Amino acid sequence: MTDTQWGRGIHDRSLKEEICEIGRRVYDKGFAAANDGNISIRVGENEVLCSPTMICKGFMEPEDICAVDMEGNQIAGRRRRTSEVLLHLTIMKHRPDVKAVVHCHPPHATAFAVAGEPIPQCVLPEVEVFMGEVPLAPYETPGGQDFADTVIPFLKGSSTIILASHGTVSFGKDLVDAYWKTEILDSYCRILLLAKQLGNVNYFDERQTRELLDLKKRLGFDDPRFHNDDCDLCGNTAFIDGYGGAPLTAQAFPPAPTFPGYLQAPATADALGTGGGNPEPADELVSAITDQVMAALSQ
Repeated sequence: MTDTQWGRGIHDRSLKEEICEIGRRVYDKGFAAANDGNISIRVGENEVLCSPTMICKGFMEPEDICAVDMEGNQIAGRRRRTSEVLLHLTIMKHRPDVKAVVHCHPPHATAFAVAGEPIPQCVLPEVEVFMGEVPLAPYETPGGQDFADTVIPFLKGSSTIILASHGTVSFGKDLVDAYWKTEILDSYCRILLLAKQLGNVNYFDERQTRELLDLKKRLGFDDPRFHNDDCDLCGNTAFIDGYGGAPLTAQAFPPAPTFPGYLQAPATADALGTGGGNPEPADELVSAITDQVMAALSQ
């Protein structure tokens, strides 16, 4: 959402059309069957546009979009608001930078949610740079505040969360940003499942992982590993407090290698070469990822 969109109010048709467009993308991608999923945009200090309950996200019209205040009270719309808007509002309250939320059931990511399987880290460069660790929030019956509160322990360090036995929620500065995170996550989960069928998933070594995190920092993206002394580079430990003090146990994939945290001294002499030596591969990766970002921003 641009600065000019903020505060334009709950009757802005262009913002309602944007919700409908994201709904079509979600539906066409197979991320939401029938009436699944919900979408929201915060348009003011106390106003949020959202998709209504019991409607296919691929067939919404601007007239279908409703509005709520930050407590979930419906303030506009001919249709009833989704019960799961409380999840969206909880995210917005705890993350004032968030202006848009997309919740849906992308099948490959939701397979991890159903299996309770943590998403492996240190496998794909783009995922390390653009996403990092994706936490798995515990299950709660959808629709109420207890369900919404399950994501609170994970909000500080992530903008994409797996909802156990349910689906995913992603959020960002605007709806396209929030939607792309869902698309990246489901694509990554599909790649992981295909690699599993081939029989092997290769993890980065310590040097490669540190180089990617260096790159992520240079590009201006944040990561919990930049702030947590005890956070293993690849071990799904950034959200250990949210997991009750113990990391999730992988069942389907081999555990990632154990390396010292990003703020700790490297374990191997080879990893000390981060940022030195031959810079061309890192420069090429920076260029490729920057091109992706600029192309995305121009759409």
